[in-house]
Amino acid sequence: MTVKMDFEECLKDSPRFRADIEVVQSDVIELETRLEKLVKQCQAMLDAGRVYCQTSKSFVSGLRELGHPRSGDKTMEECLEKFSKKLTIILDAQGEVIETTQKAVKMKLQNFVKEDVRRFKDVRKEFERSSETLEGALARNAQAPRGKQHEVDEASNGLLNARKAFRSEALDYVLEINVIEAKKKTDILMAMLSMMEAQAQFFQHGHQSLSELDEYRRKLAEEHTQFVLNAAREKRDMEQKHAAIKKKDVSYDDSIMDFNADAANGIAMEGYLYKRASNAFKTWSRRWFSIQKNQLVYQKKFKDQPTVVVEDLRLCTVKPSSENERRFCFEVVSPSKCCLLQADSERQQQAWISAVQNSIASAFQERREDPHSPRQRCSSVSVGSLGGGGVDQQNEGCKALEEIQAIAGNRQCCDCGEAGPDWASINLGITLCIVCSGIHRSLGVHFSKVRSLTLDSWEPELIKLMCELGNTVINRIYEARIDEITIKKPHPSSPRGDKESWIKSKYVEKKFIQKLPETGRNPPLRRSSGRRNRATIQEQNIQRPPLKPKPNRATLPRVTGLNPSDLLQKNNTSFHKDVDEEQEDLSGLHPGALLYRSAALQNFPVMADALAHGADVNWVNVAEESSTPLIQAVSANALAACEFLLQNGANVNQADSSGRGPLHHATILGHTGLVCLFLKRGADYNAKDKNDKDPVTIALDNANADIVTLLRIAKMNKEMREMDGAFGQSGDDTYHDIFRDFSQMASNNPEKLNRRSADPKS
Repeated sequence: MTVKMDFEECLKDSPRFRADIEVVQSDVIELETRLEKLVKQCQAMLDAGRVYCQTSKSFVSGLRELGHPRSGDKTMEECLEKFSKKLTIILDAQGEVIETTQKAVKMKLQNFVKEDVRRFKDVRKEFERSSETLEGALARNAQAPRGKQHEVDEASNGLLNARKAFRSEALDYVLEINVIEAKKKTDILMAMLSMMEAQAQFFQHGHQSLSELDEYRRKLAEEHTQFVLNAAREKRDMEQKHAAIKKKDVSYDDSIMDFNADAANGIAMEGYLYKRASNAFKTWSRRWFSIQKNQLVYQKKFKDQPTVVVEDLRLCTVKPSSENERRFCFEVVSPSKCCLLQADSERQQQAWISAVQNSIASAFQERREDPHSPRQRCSSVSVGSLGGGGVDQQNEGCKALEEIQAIAGNRQCCDCGEAGPDWASINLGITLCIVCSGIHRSLGVHFSKVRSLTLDSWEPELIKLMCELGNTVINRIYEARIDEITIKKPHPSSPRGDKESWIKSKYVEKKFIQKLPETGRNPPLRRSSGRRNRATIQEQNIQRPPLKPKPNRATLPRVTGLNPSDLLQKNNTSFHKDVDEEQEDLSGLHPGALLYRSAALQNFPVMADALAHGADVNWVNVAEESSTPLIQAVSANALAACEFLLQNGANVNQADSSGRGPLHHATILGHTGLVCLFLKRGADYNAKDKNDKDPVTIALDNANADIVTLLRIAKMNKEMREMDGAFGQSGDDTYHDIFRDFSQMASNNPEKLNRRSADPKS
């Protein structure tokens, strides 16, 4: 222990001793003031710390609630759960630091002030009292007269007792000074050491807890970067869509009405309708109607139990109602009651009537079918339009199903591998199970157009398109890098969430396609010759040719080297022979130009690959009279290639620099099957080129009777539809018969059309 004052010095009671006493007293008073202030500050810190911990725990509780499993975002749930757990651990450790500070710092310092400093003050008072007594005894002893012995003795005894008492108190005071000096060092240092140790343990514990999340934080940072990129891309796409939609007429209020008998949720049709009450007041109420489980039901709120309007759709009929003063009304009549409903528009009225009719037909069809044999549901027409030729059309539908499933890989779902898929994506050319088809439908038609192989109608050109691609070909494009990425492909029993995540990564984000740029892989490509070479194509590695620096569009060479007028002087057989023998290196083309070239070569895998890499389906080659991939496919008389481009968003009316669209070129070249296809896909038969000639005039100039007939019938059919109104016939039956015949010939017997085009008199 350090001795601040000497005991011998205190016995002398010298001026030096008195000076040291004053210094010590001043130091103790200052120490007491500072310690009291520090204790108050420590208490304030502890109170604030407890409030902080309590508030932080409330914040962590909020994080846990934000990451509740019902949020549906697994990444968010996992992130918030992990972080909240670590924060809870850190806050618990901080609570321990607060308690340690309470015990080791505040209590010790407070005890030092209350006990040691108070005891020092008490001893100092006794010392000062004995010092004053000694001063008085000394004064009396000095004043005692020499002649008065009893006073001298009394003064001497008083002085002796006073000096004895003073020296005892002085020794006690010096001892207390030395003790408090020593305790000041030990207690304060021990308190600070305990606090530093607690803080060190707290920060080490917190660092260790957060260090366990290092790998997860790096992974989350990468995902966040991807989320930012995706969000920016989606924002750009949404802004473009928003701008495009704002340019259109948005004054109407017609909802999109889709009937889907095989919807995954069992709801074939749903939407708002007004319903007239059966009471005496005949009031109208707006309710949410739906067709599900062969019943027509409605509800006011989502949580309400649906009210059944029609128990069994097979026992009812539907018809428009014109007797009511309200517009857009129709009746659903059953043996027990009649329900009067009102739609918001004429289009919605027609859609609901068709939906109820289709549901009635579907209910009867399911009744006739064997529930253990879903394949018996094959039909090539919509379930509300069965007519006299229904049996033949059903047979054609079954044949189409068998033909499409015969393509390599098509007997299993393209995305999860489930056997016997009876759904298809017509723009991708793949077959799907019912679960994956529902996910594809949710992506939107700009990504995937879903159709049933058993219930929907299938035109010959669609069947031909499906047979040109297939699951094996498309998976070699969209899953080209699957071995390089540690993402497991779902299987038939995988949860729907896993399948949905996989499909979005595959077709929307395109994570597994071959990235650009690439190195040389493929030799120069030749035109694929349809079904004859399909097996060869599927055995090849369907990957893009090597890419070189992007060429200037103005320098792109022509594929065929022939103008449309020159093609009239060549017969169709020699033209295909020239294209088959022609070979062109496509390795240096960017996606748009690659789609342009492969469309002329009818190489479907390369066309699909170009679209997967972002090719603009309406890409314009300014060096070739602003020709498009669709016009290139017309030049090659590639029916399936044209259908493929149209299903992927090609503009059927986009004209070249001469003002000629695909219909003009098909008419000039005498491709009757393509003319039929374009008319069915909405081509404008009145459009004129720069020579002021429309397709009819061109067909008359070329003496092509078949094309003239198709154009005139299409025009007559449109006029009949406009004249008959919304509930009239959809056109002349002759129109449907002739177009169906031409579609069949163009897809299955194109040589008949070639002969007839070459010799109009035959």
